[in-house]
Amino acid sequence: MSKKASFVEIDENTEIKPSKAFSKYARVSSMAQYKRMHAESIEKPHLFWAREAKELKWQKKWDKVLNWEAPYAEWFKGGKLNVCENAVDRHVEEGRGNKAAIIWEGEPGDKRILTYQQLQREVCRMANVLTNQGVKPKDCVLIYMPMVPEATIAMLACARIGAVHSIVFGGFSSESIKDRLEDSKAVAVITADGSWRRGSVVPLKDNMDEALKGNKDVKSVIVLKRCENDVKMKKGRDFWWHKQTAKVPAKHTPKGFSAEHPLFILYTSGSTGKPKGILHTSGGYMVGTYTTCKYIFDMQEDDVYWCTADVGWITGHSYITYGPLLNGVTQIMYEGGPNYPDWGRFWSIIEEYGVTIFYTAPTAIRAFIKAGDEFVDKYDLSSLRLLGTVGEPINPAAWAWYYNKIGGGRCPIVDTWWQTETGAIMISPLPGCTPIKPGTATLPFFGVDAAILDEEGNECKPDQPGRLVIRKPWPSMLRTIYGDKKRYKDTYWSDYDGMYTAGDGAKKDKKGNVYIIGRLDDVLNVSGHRLGTAEIESALVAHPAVAEAAVIGKPHEIKGESIVCFVTLKGDYKETDELKTELRNHIGKVIGAIAKPDAIHFAPAGLPKTRSGKIMRRLLKELVNTGKVTGNVTTLEDSKVIDALEKSLKG
Repeated sequence: MSKKASFVEIDENTEIKPSKAFSKYARVSSMAQYKRMHAESIEKPHLFWAREAKELKWQKKWDKVLNWEAPYAEWFKGGKLNVCENAVDRHVEEGRGNKAAIIWEGEPGDKRILTYQQLQREVCRMANVLTNQGVKPKDCVLIYMPMVPEATIAMLACARIGAVHSIVFGGFSSESIKDRLEDSKAVAVITADGSWRRGSVVPLKDNMDEALKGNKDVKSVIVLKRCENDVKMKKGRDFWWHKQTAKVPAKHTPKGFSAEHPLFILYTSGSTGKPKGILHTSGGYMVGTYTTCKYIFDMQEDDVYWCTADVGWITGHSYITYGPLLNGVTQIMYEGGPNYPDWGRFWSIIEEYGVTIFYTAPTAIRAFIKAGDEFVDKYDLSSLRLLGTVGEPINPAAWAWYYNKIGGGRCPIVDTWWQTETGAIMISPLPGCTPIKPGTATLPFFGVDAAILDEEGNECKPDQPGRLVIRKPWPSMLRTIYGDKKRYKDTYWSDYDGMYTAGDGAKKDKKGNVYIIGRLDDVLNVSGHRLGTAEIESALVAHPAVAEAAVIGKPHEIKGESIVCFVTLKGDYKETDELKTELRNHIGKVIGAIAKPDAIHFAPAGLPKTRSGKIMRRLLKELVNTGKVTGNVTTLEDSKVIDALEKSLKG
């Protein structure tokens, strides 16, 4: 029951300018200011980034802002810093010691608040524990944790002692953990007995034990007691978190490390099937996440910020652990599923804690739409002043619902584009100045020289799809693929000389707004026409019957590829052949006849998703092409979805 909510009629052509009230207090309050700052950041990056970096604490100032020999960058060369000191100690020193840093809510309803001073003490304890376990600077520590404050404490403790953390998402299987242990050569592990998820315990320690079979690198495993489920503790290797931290002091002096000292490795999927270990370093990443948080979320001293991601993904690294804490804000952390005990959980948290900035995924938004407005209407969301989306392009229909229903027609939406590899947000509105439109991430952030090129390297004309590239280095950029420099060059820097290829297709409108069409491998070639799967999905979801959609390509001997759609309907609609015809015609009307799908399949049990909400289109491709799924399904939120789809296709 948002107060003074005003419904705004919205379609893909709607442009909404920032309100005068928001712009008045925003960090960037006009397009003239944005253009001036962006021009300086591109033309004189050494001046722009030096000014931003000076707002943080350096134990030794850098000699040079940027040293660039494509594809390798050194940012703030010669500088020394400690990322943890900047995220925690600096705020205690500046008088924020009693300010809430993390307000945590567990899925069962248990609650904790950690002030910056309390967070500092806990991080110091864990830093001392790791040091006592023999962990040294540049050693890798693998973290496999629930969404609890200790996950952030573990990351910050690693950063404090110069160890490299590598987080494995809590929904991954033991096989996935094993691959990452072997590739990173981790010497220590931090995990928990279990994690709560939709009322059940995920056995994290058991999964870790299975992954560690035969491993000779890991010398110690630190285990947090979270769910009280029975676990086996191996003598001499396994240690309880609470017992170890009780033995050490709550003080630890943070040592300065080189700006190019490795901070973390995060594995992301590769087209070859082998995960890529994306390596990020300290100084540039710190400045990049600090600056994007400050300007894009317009962070103010009294904000209560909530990013609903998991720390296991890059969003959790940059916009839960590092960016918000570097800015000294209060943030919410929630452990469990968005629909436990019902679909009102997120909205109840916003009401209870007075959340002002809310950052979530389009997949979650569409799930909320399907669940029904009655779960939103119970709660007062009037504390919200800014909304954000991350993870994939958001279709205009979902954008409109989010703007009107959650934001009450008054909150700007920052639709952010970025990647694990970029480290920080690259394209996004600035809420105090950028006119926002459904479906576009709008304009490049400071220091981001984005272009859309054709196959020959020519810049595309307005509305002409092409490849999204970044033409100049930026502070938070990846430095390499861990242990594989050749793959780093081949994957990201081989398409155009000296330019980073994002792997995404995109287009710009006449005003320069960037529209992400989808992954280049998610662009279908139908009779010589390139069609983005995201574009077709967006058209489907715009139909009143459709709650969610996934589109894939199937080999076709005449067309090259045919279009196959999977749709989940809203509760009031029935699965009929007439509706399939209606949906085909709807796509033809929205995009064109060439985009009409050859097949539409209903997915009554839902679409196959990871626990983070990402639709696993590769499983749908396998299902369509072979009639069954034999690939890895260990990261699925609900494996029963595949069984239902197999039966549906056979029927």
